[in-house]
Amino acid sequence: MKTFRLLAVGLVIGVVGYWLLGPGPSSRLGAAEPAKVGSATSSARAARDAPPPTPATTPVPTGTSATPPAPDAGSAAPAPAPASAAGALLLPVQGIGADQLQDTFTDARSEGRVHDAIDILAPNGTPVLAVADGTVEKLFDSVRGGLTVYQFEPSGRYCYYYAHLDRYADGLAEKKTIKRGEVIGYVGSTGNASPEAPHLHFEIHVLGPEKQWWKGESINPYPVLKGQQAL
Repeated sequence: MKTFRLLAVGLVIGVVGYWLLGPGPSSRLGAAEPAKVGSATSSARAARDAPPPTPATTPVPTGTSATPPAPDAGSAAPAPAPASAAGALLLPVQGIGADQLQDTFTDARSEGRVHDAIDILAPNGTPVLAVADGTVEKLFDSVRGGLTVYQFEPSGRYCYYYAHLDRYADGLAEKKTIKRGEVIGYVGSTGNASPEAPHLHFEIHVLGPEKQWWKGESINPYPVLKGQQAL
């Protein structure tokens, strides 16, 4: 019995000695595997901690301009601005619009004459206005035209003729400079006009080289006053 106990103690001592003097615990249990480079955990962390990527930009060549390209040579050019109507003739009767005008230029008159003018109907005493800048060349009281005004425009090419006036504007005189829109007289029915139909008889003459106020080539005032034709 004593022998058996001695054998058991010796066995235990041998096992313990082997345990203490044999290979280290890391060899017996197996060393922990180091983290693999590029593992899912390290990749996620790198993505989280890394600064946001800088957007890629296209390099601009040295010496280039940022101005937009010129249009093609074949592209349409911008439409020109409409011409100003500042030089057009003013309607010579105050309060009358262009839509109220009637073309009476070719109407027949007594003794086989043609009218060669436009008649603008308006109440007696309605102001008559200068159609353009110019000078009063002649004030004349004629049998047919009654009280009349002959106005030359500054270039001396055209004469404007106003007839059948009831009276002249105060201060109107020959050689007086007048302005576009200035009152020069008042609608009436003097001369051979009917008292039942007071109106302004208005003519435009192209003057000859002699600049004779009573003589010139008549042109139709209707399209000119309507803005359909320029002088």
